[in-house]
Amino acid sequence: MKKQADYMVEIGNIIAMARIRKDITQAELAKKIGTSQSAINRIEHGKQNASLEIISKISRALNYQIISINEGATQGFRINGGKELHGSVTINTSKNAAVGLLCASLLNERSTTLRHLAHIEEVYRIIEVLESIGVKTTWVNDGRDLLVEPPKKLELENLDVAAARRTRTIIMMLGPLLHHFKHFRLPYAGGCSLGSRTVEPHLHALKSFGLDVDAVCEPGYYNASVRKIAEGDRKIVLIERGDTVTENALMAAALTPGKTTIVGASPNYMVQDVCFYLQKLGVQIEGIGTTNLVVHGVKRIATEVEYEPSEDPIEAMSFIAAGIVTKSEIEIKRVPIEFLEIELEILRTMGQKMVVSPEYLADNGHTRLADIRLKKSNLKAPIDKIHPMPFPGLNIDSLPFFSVIAATAKGRTLIHDWVFENRAIYSTELANLNAKVELLDAHRVFITGPTNWRPAELMAPPALRPAVVVMLAMLAAPGKSILRNTYSIARGYENFAHRLVELGADIEQLSDI
Repeated sequence: MKKQADYMVEIGNIIAMARIRKDITQAELAKKIGTSQSAINRIEHGKQNASLEIISKISRALNYQIISINEGATQGFRINGGKELHGSVTINTSKNAAVGLLCASLLNERSTTLRHLAHIEEVYRIIEVLESIGVKTTWVNDGRDLLVEPPKKLELENLDVAAARRTRTIIMMLGPLLHHFKHFRLPYAGGCSLGSRTVEPHLHALKSFGLDVDAVCEPGYYNASVRKIAEGDRKIVLIERGDTVTENALMAAALTPGKTTIVGASPNYMVQDVCFYLQKLGVQIEGIGTTNLVVHGVKRIATEVEYEPSEDPIEAMSFIAAGIVTKSEIEIKRVPIEFLEIELEILRTMGQKMVVSPEYLADNGHTRLADIRLKKSNLKAPIDKIHPMPFPGLNIDSLPFFSVIAATAKGRTLIHDWVFENRAIYSTELANLNAKVELLDAHRVFITGPTNWRPAELMAPPALRPAVVVMLAMLAAPGKSILRNTYSIARGYENFAHRLVELGADIEQLSDI
């Protein structure tokens, strides 16, 4: 069941979007209903309860029905596309770093404060799981930061199975929990529908720390047992250079005394944030940003700590794509530039013009940021195919945005999504908006542009990035489109539609459509 705070945020988003579409300020709305501008600001940010009377007054003032939100409602957007965007947007902290850090907080016996944590469904699901096993979480500093306080003993028998099954992040609890229990079980991971994603690399990596998992004796659960391992240095070779696999190995190594060398590690942004967090907890780690990590584990971690994850490169790529497909000049601020260098270079080869500011450091003190201003450009298809690679290659999660970008470019582009079984197939959804898409197989598509976009009514794909790609195409399509069942977008983005509205998009949030 959703928390009251979740409803407040959703209602606040609806009010803010309706107000912006009416082109009135918070102060003007406050005057109309007889309250203060600060009260309207708090309501729009989900930080103040809005009574039925207040909601009714706001509805009349905006000439817009503010809906009630319930668990069974199907969320969606009505998008009046073909409008040019303008202004600037500031990138939020990383979704993937947030969930990794929440799992890593289980290693710490003292409190962790995560600064400017993303308010997204994926984070809420992990918080629900943590709270169900006894961890206390509190949004502090006007809801900007999350305070995480572990119990003396985790109550894993009370784990919220429903919340756990709605996120893939649950698999990253294997690494921390092996330090707490000799025997435990976790439900199978959920999340996006992108085909089967094997957990074997996780199990292979964690065997070195004494973890054995039986996924057969009880269908739907990982049944884990932890055996005693020999003291001394150890070397782990990852059979997949995956982000979550590396994080699991890091969390297992952090509380295993001695030196652990992880070969074939992912150096991606979320892994680096977990490394920087563990360093603040007193765990020495060498090789951060490379594929070889050396972790000097400790017997115990009991340190009150504050940490702020860096900004989200995939969110930045989302807004870059939004600007490109709507042929707009917008500025994207606080972009983690080192994790988008390949993407930006590919866009330059396609003819995209942009101005990049001098670099500066994120609040974690390590990640390089820059501001990017997009210029109106006529794009052409790249000569070579576009495909992802582990960092420092083109990010796997950035790839779907190149499908909608390629649809705006002149010529034929080959997109090769070799990682996931189903994700390339979701590119065919763009054909419903008049894009020319040729599906070669489950991993490869040809996209020919430029597209004469047309509006449509569609169900959002049940996967985060493909759902956003369809939404961006609707922004480009002149006329009114409807995108239904948008929970997958809420999983990974905070106020995404609201922030697009602030850039000039015409989006109306709907319920029960």
